[in-house]
Amino acid sequence: MLKQRMGLIALGILSATQAMANDQEQSKGFVEDSHLNIAARNAYISRDYKNGKQDKAEWGQGFIGKLESGFTQGTVGVGVDVIGQYAIRLDGGKGRAGAGGIDFFKQGNGTTNPDGSNNPGSAPHDLAKGGAAVKFRVSNTVLKYGDQFPAVPVLQYDNSRLLSETYTGTSIVSKEIAGLQLDAGHFTKEARKSMEGTDSGRLKSIDYIGGSYKFTESLSAALYASDMQDVLKKQYVNVNYVLALPEKQSLTFDFNGYKTKLDKSFALENQKDEDARDNKIWSLGATWAVGPHSFTLAHQRSTGDTGYLYGGYRNAGGIGDGGNTILLANSYWSDFNGKDERSWQAAYGIDFATFGVPGLSYNVAYVRGTNIDDGSNRGNGTEREIFNQFKYVVQSGPAKDLSLRARASWLRVSSNADQYNVGGNEIRLFADYPINVF
Repeated sequence: MLKQRMGLIALGILSATQAMANDQEQSKGFVEDSHLNIAARNAYISRDYKNGKQDKAEWGQGFIGKLESGFTQGTVGVGVDVIGQYAIRLDGGKGRAGAGGIDFFKQGNGTTNPDGSNNPGSAPHDLAKGGAAVKFRVSNTVLKYGDQFPAVPVLQYDNSRLLSETYTGTSIVSKEIAGLQLDAGHFTKEARKSMEGTDSGRLKSIDYIGGSYKFTESLSAALYASDMQDVLKKQYVNVNYVLALPEKQSLTFDFNGYKTKLDKSFALENQKDEDARDNKIWSLGATWAVGPHSFTLAHQRSTGDTGYLYGGYRNAGGIGDGGNTILLANSYWSDFNGKDERSWQAAYGIDFATFGVPGLSYNVAYVRGTNIDDGSNRGNGTEREIFNQFKYVVQSGPAKDLSLRARASWLRVSSNADQYNVGGNEIRLFADYPINVF
């Protein structure tokens, strides 16, 4: 039924719009259109947990190389993409590594002590992994099979730590109509960002279909759906509207929503209740931009039998649909996605280019969540977070495009919500340097 609806929507858009220029006709060739880019990242994350949980910190140097060939000339273009990733552990050895939310270098299984307690294994000193994909292009439609970085709202790979998650499978991206993008995919393997190998996440399979359309310069929308074998079905909707105002001002409204339904066996295994299957979560944000300043107010609400579940790895009890599959307004250190949780955000941003420092920006946000049901029957839990981040991008010279980020979050969770989340103080320091080899 969902595929039929999306097909009807697509046909309606096709009949009302004009085709784009043919990308394949513009192909210069397999070698001539090739590119090699290397992303060098030095990253550090420290978490000072509350409530007695052991503090965690990891520091590493990573490199992600992407070799993307052009397409051969002709009606059907053929090409290949190659991915290579390597990371060196600079800190975060035994006892400090292993936090699921950091996950730079996964610890080994370790050993069991005589008293039955676990003695965790050490983290690897380095990681090396790679993959490749073959791709075909007809007009403005690309079919790709192999190792990829899928980035759709229901399968969003995680690139927010040291190395990146990758998935193995088939994807189709079609941009035959101006303003319209259609996506479909089938993936059967997930590579954990902190481990070597292409199937370290033990994904069974995930299928998705959807698309986005830009109706006008001010209005756009997206609709996606996914089916993860033996885990859940998920739908996503987005509407974004930008209202232009006089004197270089604008008001942007952004609505995002997910609806998920867990498989019965997965709900029984993870929720201890085969009937705890449904969740709906949505957010609505409004951002007023005036000169170098931006002011944001947002509300987010989760309802249903369970909280919103995403990310993680199947062999670790997670979902497996990518660590960034949460395109919601109130997602910082906490995602404010607990069962029945309601949260409000107030945020401010400033671009210092107006004040003579181009490339420097600052953002701060305060989010408060209430009405959390963590399953403990101890009343409605709460959490609150203060997030702030400085970012500077070098504008010229030998280090042009070097990005430096310093981020800090203070998260506090009430005692009657500690089965849902844990509070603490977090620091992230990232230096990203993109290298365009050719």
